[in-house]
Amino acid sequence: MSKTHQILISRCQKQDERAMMQIYDLYCDAMYHVACRYLNDEDAKDAMQEGFLKAFTRIKTYQPNFAFGTWLKRIIINTCLDVLKTHKIEFSDVAIENVKLLDDSDWFFDEVITKEDIIKNIEKLNTKYKVVLNLYLLEGYDHEEISKILSIPIKTSRTHLRRAKLKLQELLKDKYHETRY
Repeated sequence: MSKTHQILISRCQKQDERAMMQIYDLYCDAMYHVACRYLNDEDAKDAMQEGFLKAFTRIKTYQPNFAFGTWLKRIIINTCLDVLKTHKIEFSDVAIENVKLLDDSDWFFDEVITKEDIIKNIEKLNTKYKVVLNLYLLEGYDHEEISKILSIPIKTSRTHLRRAKLKLQELLKDKYHETRY
């Protein structure tokens, strides 16, 4: 972390509102994009604002041995998940017993498919699949962590990830065939 960031965070811990605005300005765009991975535009803006408020009220608990952006991102993600829970998104799945689980680490896509194509198509997924996919693939959580975050069994996390992957592959199939002609 740069010396400037350390100074700003130290000033935020002393409730310096100008420093808080500077931190907000530095991180708001990135945190908005994180929130948009989980929520629609309006809800993402609200969750981001609420997340920053939570961060500033808890900033004295921030430990400099973690990157500030990572600490803030976790607060924003948790705020988004709280919003989803208020929308009564059901993450559990009753019919998962007979689903064959595949290797979670196989996320290779054909080189003609861009990162933008993938992210655009993730947005089309069912919310419960999109959330698990984002937590696993983009945020780096494992199934045990996702299970705890969403209060679901590990097997449900794995199943949602598998279904998200299959649906994403299906959505990207058209793009893959488009580029082959």
